[in-house]
Amino acid sequence: MTRNARNVPFCQSVDLGGHADIMRTALAGGHMSGNGPSSKKCEFLLESALKVPVRLVSSATHALEMMALLARIKPGDEVICPSFTFVSTANAFALHGAEIRFADVDHYGNISLRDVERLISSRTTAVIATDYAGGSADLDALRELCESVGAHLFEDAAQAIGGSYKGRPLGSVGDLGCFSFHETKNIGCGEGGALVIRNTSFLERAEIIREKGTDRAKFFQGLVDKYTWVDLGSSYLLSDLSAAYLYPQIVGLEQITAKRGEFWWNYQRELHHILEEVGIRILETPEYNSQNYHMFGLTFPTRELRSQFIAHMRARSISTPFHYISLHSSPFGSRFHRPEDGELPLSEQFSNCLVRLPIYFNMLPAEQTYVIEAIWDWCQKLRGVDRTVSQHHVEPIAN
Repeated sequence: MTRNARNVPFCQSVDLGGHADIMRTALAGGHMSGNGPSSKKCEFLLESALKVPVRLVSSATHALEMMALLARIKPGDEVICPSFTFVSTANAFALHGAEIRFADVDHYGNISLRDVERLISSRTTAVIATDYAGGSADLDALRELCESVGAHLFEDAAQAIGGSYKGRPLGSVGDLGCFSFHETKNIGCGEGGALVIRNTSFLERAEIIREKGTDRAKFFQGLVDKYTWVDLGSSYLLSDLSAAYLYPQIVGLEQITAKRGEFWWNYQRELHHILEEVGIRILETPEYNSQNYHMFGLTFPTRELRSQFIAHMRARSISTPFHYISLHSSPFGSRFHRPEDGELPLSEQFSNCLVRLPIYFNMLPAEQTYVIEAIWDWCQKLRGVDRTVSQHHVEPIAN
């Protein structure tokens, strides 16, 4: 399909080719519901990479809801999470009556260790660390804090597949973690996710919760002669058709990450000087992380300047969205934010000043060049800088 390089979306689903054949093969296999052969293959690959049990689920949101059930969250339990995160991070626990305590983030967009130290107490049941843009907070230090009060550390690694923390795969450092396979992520199947179970004491109950609260998994393993309702649960299984679509992307994850990295570094090389001159910061990743190039983010000095930039790019048919509205300032989330918790200035700064540039596996070099030229044009108008964008072409990687 021919694409117009002068109409650039923010993201696109991965196209490795052959998806129609993959789906025909899956349909011919006759198993379309969850926990089928494609799901098993995906889980095997993920477990081999992460060295801990993994179970496919219907979304990262549902993986977070399973975390709340596994932790037996009840009304009055306190759960700490960053304010600058997707609503599911907090909502999954609020659904069970948890009192959400919002922490600020650091200048990488990850939960602030200092703020967690301020908020954590004997009433804290869990701390949820969102691994923002494929980076993370200092998870070892967070774990020590959690252990000091007997709380769980959970990882919302929805954006972080393929990234690592001190050599360990992100998503596998907390007691429980999750990935998203939404179409906006590095790999995806439209909708989907995974629950990562580092603390294996949760494993048996996770199987039950994922299967509507039944011991159906034991039945298929031949461990019981019939299955029945034994606990709370819901329908959290990913369709095997979706897993079939996802499988070749897990196989090709290193290739996909490397290709995104080429685009990420091309942006960095072409833009860092001119952006620095006009006071715009490129979002970086902590040194202890190996990033997965999920996002190329820019933080602007003011909200007004960001709006001008987005309008400039939109006029050229380039999508450059901002990200979350901080949850502590949202209509529903504000009911959890206590006056004594104070202001969360970096969360608000990210909400007001962050922009994300287009980056996706099947991006055309001409599309990225067009984005870079549009940014240079805006910076030239802002500061009167004169320069012609050099033509750095990203060579396609063979599929």
